[in-house]
Amino acid sequence: MNGRPSSREPLLVTVLVFPGVRLLDVTGPIEVFASANDFGGRYRVRMVSPDGVDVVTAAGTGLRVDLAAAEVEYTSDVVVIPGGPEWPSLIKDDALLDAVRALDARGRRTASVCTGAFLLAAAGLLDGREATTHWRFADQLALRYPRVTVDADALFVRDGHIMTSAGVSSGIDLSLALVEEHLGADTARAVAKDMVVFMQRPGGQSQFSVRTRTPHAKQEMLRRVMDAVSEDPSANHTLAAMARRAGVSIRHVTRLFHDEMATTPSRYVEEIRMEAAQAMLEGGDDPMAAVARRTGFGSPESLRRAFTRNLGITPGAYRARFRTTDALREGDRV
Repeated sequence: MNGRPSSREPLLVTVLVFPGVRLLDVTGPIEVFASANDFGGRYRVRMVSPDGVDVVTAAGTGLRVDLAAAEVEYTSDVVVIPGGPEWPSLIKDDALLDAVRALDARGRRTASVCTGAFLLAAAGLLDGREATTHWRFADQLALRYPRVTVDADALFVRDGHIMTSAGVSSGIDLSLALVEEHLGADTARAVAKDMVVFMQRPGGQSQFSVRTRTPHAKQEMLRRVMDAVSEDPSANHTLAAMARRAGVSIRHVTRLFHDEMATTPSRYVEEIRMEAAQAMLEGGDDPMAAVARRTGFGSPESLRRAFTRNLGITPGAYRARFRTTDALREGDRV
């Protein structure tokens, strides 16, 4: 493995691109490293393709390529392997897989974004490792590559020198972790603030908005109840209050939640309140009493019990996780 010519040289990031690559898989990490340069970083990004030819992304945007993968000489500090919607055919592309292996052999860190994990797995680089990918394809990754231990919920996973990330925007989370690893938490935090993204998003891929991940209610009366909870989590959302709002009996509103949402009214209310509390803890420094009051938990003790029950950590520990990506502890999973 060739080293860089001088310790004074910039940190070298090599991004592998190919026809049909997903654009945000490429540009998300690049924007993180470019932003880091505004805060004292020294990243130099280059794009390579298997044959050195410019490529067109899945979005129809052209990308200029600097050189062919086989022409890479110096060791890359980071190798980025993005994914693409046509990954089932990409994993059969021998030239592409050869490029993945060659770049990994010349990289200190190899990081995949979204379905780029399939390229790493097809190249044999994930055998015996833990990894993640987009939640929609996690089962297929585990099925096709049984030697890979797949964590379907993680935003990104680091195992040895290889990092894998989940859906497209999680490539930004992974890249922020690399910036912290290279330049420290203060720089990574500055980059996250500049890009208006979280330093770290605890909760994994299951963290998507409660309303976006629940089934669509068929009954208008149920949608009205659910909207009221989402709009003001701190309001009175007892079973009796929800039944009055819907104009039905307590038994009927309970049955509606069971039949259409596969949950209970109280569970739905707690999920909405948890989401609201997480947002407050992620974005501010309000006292726990204020967080509890404004999100409907009432008291810090009730808030603490809910967080411990649902996330296994206290609200204070949850808030603290936004002070760092936790990228410096080898073997940690996010």
